[in-house]
Amino acid sequence: MQKFTVHTGVAAPLLRPNVNTDVLVRIERMIHVPRGQLGPHCFEAWRYRPDGSEDPEFVLNRPPYRKATILIAGDNFGCGSSREPAVWALSEMGYRCVIAPSFGDIFFNNCFQTGMLPIVLPASVVSELATEAECDLADASASKQFTIDLVNQVIVTSEGRRVSFKIDGAKRRALLEGLEEIQMTLTLAAEIAHFQENDAKRRPWIYRF
Repeated sequence: MQKFTVHTGVAAPLLRPNVNTDVLVRIERMIHVPRGQLGPHCFEAWRYRPDGSEDPEFVLNRPPYRKATILIAGDNFGCGSSREPAVWALSEMGYRCVIAPSFGDIFFNNCFQTGMLPIVLPASVVSELATEAECDLADASASKQFTIDLVNQVIVTSEGRRVSFKIDGAKRRALLEGLEEIQMTLTLAAEIAHFQENDAKRRPWIYRF
């Protein structure tokens, strides 16, 4: 899994509430499109017109945000069904971080298995960050870059404003070291073996197989 320590990239505002996982990736894409190729299908219903051409009115298709890697989202982002490919698709579209007032619980936890950082902040703060990310939609050079520093748990906006955030200790460590849950467990392999050795002496009948 890709580590997340400090990331600087274009921030894009998408303050629509209740963006669900079916919007992030449709279920039929999960069946027919392998992991690694889901990026073009992220936000598919909004990114494309019925004829398959891009919708120029969708904010993430606008020139300043086409290469965005930080998404400033609305309340309850990633709600709906528990499909991990929703996170894969967003990641493969290029995003490393999503900032929102709240997330769907399963989506939030899936982010940490994919190297993506979900940050929860008060709605008023998210709105302020989205305002700072706004720019001339016709000018590709007008995009605003934010820095997300997980080491120090702070966001630095294009205007130099610093916003602190907090990530659970175990989840933060996993991202900083690039470890998903199984890898985190394997870091304790020596302790697990030591426990089993001692436990086998205390309760040998448990280990008779």
